[in-house]
Amino acid sequence: MTCEPHIEVQSSPVHGQGVFALRHMAAGETVIEYVGEIISMAEAVARHPHDPSDPNHTFYFQLDDGRVIDAVRDGNASKWINHSCKPNCEPTDVKGRVFIQTRRPVFRGEELTFDYGLVSDEPVTEALKARYACRCGAKRCRGTMLAR
Repeated sequence: MTCEPHIEVQSSPVHGQGVFALRHMAAGETVIEYVGEIISMAEAVARHPHDPSDPNHTFYFQLDDGRVIDAVRDGNASKWINHSCKPNCEPTDVKGRVFIQTRRPVFRGEELTFDYGLVSDEPVTEALKARYACRCGAKRCRGTMLAR
């Protein structure tokens, strides 16, 4: 599925669907905006989980002001960007809008990733880390999508 001329959603070796570069991208290039319905954290909690059979998988992106982008509703290809402990992209929050930008040059065919840096109100235990297991395959993978 192509929705932007420079990226494509396809099956990912990391997890499910992923977003791949259709051309070379320079470091610092804006790839896509992470969009969806902007809701309160309380509404995000009320909607959770998106998929009861996989409750730890969401398309939420928490903004700096505490609100949440729910990409299930009105989202785009950005919701398919996978996590990596050694990402080639990073999100930037600009006045409540999130743009995914390259951290380094990205080559045609490369999967785009960013570090989800998930946070939890629960104590960080091995069981919690396992619920958010990372599959990125990086040499220094921390084994979880939770923040350091």
